Amino acid sequence: MRSIIAVAILLISVSFAQANDIYINQIGDNLDLDITQDGNNNQFGDSTTDVSLNGDDMTFAITQTGNGNDIAALINGNSYTGTWQFTGNTNTVALDCDNTNGTNCENITLNITTTGDSNAFTFAVGTNADADGSTIAFTVDGDNNVFSTTVDGESAALTVVVDNENTVNSATPTAGSVTAGAGGNALDIDITGDGDSAGHTVNLNITGGGSSYVINQSGVNDNMIDGTFNGDAQDVDITQSD
Repeated sequence: MRSIIAVAILLISVSFAQANDIYINQIGDNLDLDITQDGNNNQFGDSTTDVSLNGDDMTFAITQTGNGNDIAALINGNSYTGTWQFTGNTNTVALDCDNTNGTNCENITLNITTTGDSNAFTFAVGTNADADGSTIAFTVDGDNNVFSTTVDGESAALTVVVDNENTVNSATPTAGSVTAGAGGNALDIDITGDGDSAGHTVNLNITGGGSSYVINQSGVNDNMIDGTFNGDAQDVDITQSD
């Protein structure tokens, strides 16, 4: 009987080990947080229970390896530096950096690198032109990638590098009002708020076909979009206003 119970406990432990779940509610300045998750169905927060990080001068790095990775994070702080790395398919990332408060997330440096297919990223940074010096970079190697990004602030700089082979036969990805071809990329980028002397900057370096992009920028100064597209059947809509 003892042997049977021991085996049952071992089997239960193995089944739970396939999912890594982390939930954090943190308040305080000078946070330095490093997280590594390896395995399938990793979660750092979820749609019902966000990770909540509050404080100035924050550094947060996360590495997830496996399929079905999920991040849902709410960040409030005047300055934030983040390095996020993903390897695997069906990654889902949602970041709300002071999207409703309007008093934090003034200087944001965020670097995201992912290798895999069917990735979905949703980012909302700043409110009422609060994100004064945002620098955000995506580097993605894979198909069916979806980006929905809203940044409200002065001198926001966004860089997107995507390498898409357009080889996946699956449902078309959609970001906001943007729908790409099967296997392509869908990007919906909205940068609002007046720029200062440097203005807003969007850099796009896209490889692969069947993709669709909508880029909106507003501001009173030297806004710039620099796009390089290499591939067939690209659908690009750009709006800039002063």
